[in-house]
Order: sequence, then structure tokens, then C-alpha cells
Amino acid sequence: MKIGNREIGNGKVPYCVAEISGNHCGSLDNAKRLIRAAKRAGADAVKTQCYEPGTITLDCNKLDFIVQDGLWKGRTLWDLYSKAHTPFSWHKDLFKVARDEDITIFSSVFDRTSVDFLEKLGCPAYKIASFEVIDLPLIEYAAKTGKPLIISTGLAKDREILEAHDAAGGKAAFLHCTSDYPGTVEHADLGRMTHIDILLGLKNPVGISDHTPSFNNIPIAATAMHAAIIEKHLKLANAADISEDDTFSIPPMMFKAMVESVRATHEAMRPRARSNNGSRQFRRSLYVVKDVKEGEVLTLDNIRSIRPGFGMAPKELPKMLGRKAKRDYRKGDPLTL
Repeated sequence: MKIGNREIGNGKVPYCVAEISGNHCGSLDNAKRLIRAAKRAGADAVKTQCYEPGTITLDCNKLDFIVQDGLWKGRTLWDLYSKAHTPFSWHKDLFKVARDEDITIFSSVFDRTSVDFLEKLGCPAYKIASFEVIDLPLIEYAAKTGKPLIISTGLAKDREILEAHDAAGGKAAFLHCTSDYPGTVEHADLGRMTHIDILLGLKNPVGISDHTPSFNNIPIAATAMHAAIIEKHLKLANAADISEDDTFSIPPMMFKAMVESVRATHEAMRPRARSNNGSRQFRRSLYVVKDVKEGEVLTLDNIRSIRPGFGMAPKELPKMLGRKAKRDYRKGDPLTL
């Protein structure tokens, strides 16, 4: 998979995505600041959520439309999304800021209108949120654009992940997430990443969307498990207002530290030739520890396994004991064939 000029997966450095979500607190200026902060923090991309209340739910007070538990318990979906949404009208300005900052920007889509709208802006990729993973017509519609898709799995069962995979034409990346807000480390279930990878035949980029308050525990562990994508919510430092997503978002300095940790972990995981060959001289080997004349029997009294490592390997000691020296040796000479 490739988004912009960035290859994703196949042993590449994890693609770090800064999710803006509702952390702009209803301010276009804050949204622009978040994009700039994402760039400064080293993110590979910044992501918005392209919906408005009327494109995602109804203004209705019936029980079905009221959150029953969790962080937003008691609030209507309409109220929640009214506060958290990023208006369509902002996106042109946000895409321009991202271009000026030379950072990739793309968006989650929630219905056909958001896909059509973002296509006009040249959006380079689309995200399918975890609660939309079962909306196969939406996935198919987004896939028809030919743009890369990233799909969060959330509460999806294996069958539903495979259905989403097929709806995307088999070419999407998939992110494990718990759909808990906020998430917890003890329920992160990172083994699910490996399960999804195997489920999809090891052919699709697999990563994680992390909703825990911890800034780098989960991203580091996911990177060690070869995550191709790391998504984390970014918020402004010392924001005047508290957003709906505040508890599972991290400020720019922490995001920067997370990106650095992810890249360092990836670097440490890379297979390569060992870089400590210069230290081989300090390994043990067989040395003459007393002067030995030609024809003299080699014993534990005149040869030993010591440092440095320019003589024969210590494993040869039993074979050398009892043999006669074929030449004169001085104390400190390496024993060689």
C-alpha cells in the first residue's frame, strides 16, 4: 500500500497517523494548529473525520439514540456529534494547511456524501471507522475511488472483517482497536493484530488505532509485533476547552515522543549484520601461558582459555591437551594450528 509517496507495510517504518477527531473543540483555527502540531511532532499523516450530525445520525431523543454507558453516558448521538464533528466547509482550508506544511492529510468517511466531497479535494486515502466496518456498501463505494483504504475493526467478528476485506477488493489495511473510549492497557488485546494478519492471509498491512491514555506503551508493543500503521489521537497542549476525545488523546510533545519510540523500536527490530564485530577480540581463545619448546607436551599448565580472541576456539582445548608443540612458543602467543 502507498499513500502519497509513503510505502506502508512490508517491513517499512510504521506509518504514524495523528487523528484530529473533535480535538479542535469547534474552532477552525484549532484544527489548523493541530495539523501544524502533527507535522512538528513527526507524524506521517494527519486525519480528520468528515461528517456532520445529519450525515451520521438523527436529532432524536428516543432511547436508541442515547448513549447508555461509558465516557458519553446520557448524551444523545446528535449532541455528541454536533460537538465533535469537523464541518465539511473546513476541509478545503485544512487540506491547504496540510499542503503548506508538507504533511499528508486524509479523512474518515461515513457516507457517500463525504466520499464525493473529499474526492473533489483530492483526498489521497480514506479511513473506515470501526463502527462503519459493517457498512459494506460504504466500503465498496470508497473502494471504487481507487484510493487506499484503512479499516478499523473495532467490535468486528472474523466474518465481518473478511466481508469488509472483500468489499474493499482485498486491498485495504486493517487496524485493530477495542472501540473503548478511553481504552485500557489491560484490555488492549494486541494479540488480535496477529490474528487479523493471519485471518487475511498475511497479505494486508495490519496496525493499531490506540485509544489508551498511555502515550507509547501500546504503540511500542504494536511496533514490536510488526504493526504497519500506528494511529493515535492528537490534542493541543493547554487547550482552552476540553474536547469529547480529551481523555484518550495526547499533546504534541507526547506524540513526538511516541513517534520517536516507534521508529527506534522498528530500527531495533530490523534484521542486520551485527555491528559489534570490533569486540570479537575480547572473546576467549587458547593462549600459551608459559614458554613452550618444540616437542614439549601441551598441558593445562602451559595453555589456557583466556581473553583476547586471536587464538584457537576454547572448544579445541581438549583436543590440544597431550599433543606436542610443533614449534617454540613464547608466553602470550596465541595457540594456532
